[in-house]
Amino acid sequence: MQVSEASEVGPSDAELIDRWRRGEEVAATELVRRHAGAVARYLSAAGAGEDVEDLVQEAFFRAFRRLESYRGTAGFRTWVMAIGSNALKDLRRKQIRHPVVALEDRDVVDVGNDPHSAVVGLDLERRLERAVVALPLMQRDVFLLRAQQGMGYEDIAEALETSVGAARVHYHQAVKRLKRALAE
Repeated sequence: MQVSEASEVGPSDAELIDRWRRGEEVAATELVRRHAGAVARYLSAAGAGEDVEDLVQEAFFRAFRRLESYRGTAGFRTWVMAIGSNALKDLRRKQIRHPVVALEDRDVVDVGNDPHSAVVGLDLERRLERAVVALPLMQRDVFLLRAQQGMGYEDIAEALETSVGAARVHYHQAVKRLKRALAE
């Protein structure tokens, strides 16, 4: 299933982009409102951690700064996700050069009504998160865009500057690795 970027009632993304180019600031606000949640979910699943909000803000900042270069061949959401992916890569490179050590562990187990199920579920969730983050970068990006965002292979290929066939192969390989990691 492919996510429709024009499923909103009201002006399309293309119309909002045109309005923003003509100086209507409220058009940019609407574009952010429509797409920030999806970009945040994608970046969070890609391993952005506590930096998600900053990365979403950076993605939209870069997008609006370079909106004149937006060709419209991919949807606006796809384009902003690609920009967000690049911002995350930039952040990772920076962190490698200047590592930061956490001072505290903020994970809290919610035991709810069934402590055993909660612990088992939390363990599975953490294993899946670690397995996704451990995927090679292209596999992780393709997997998240497909499985989490519901994007089609054509949009994924456009966003990640690869071929549709390569996107399919990366997705298949990611699923195989994740199944293996969760079976261990």
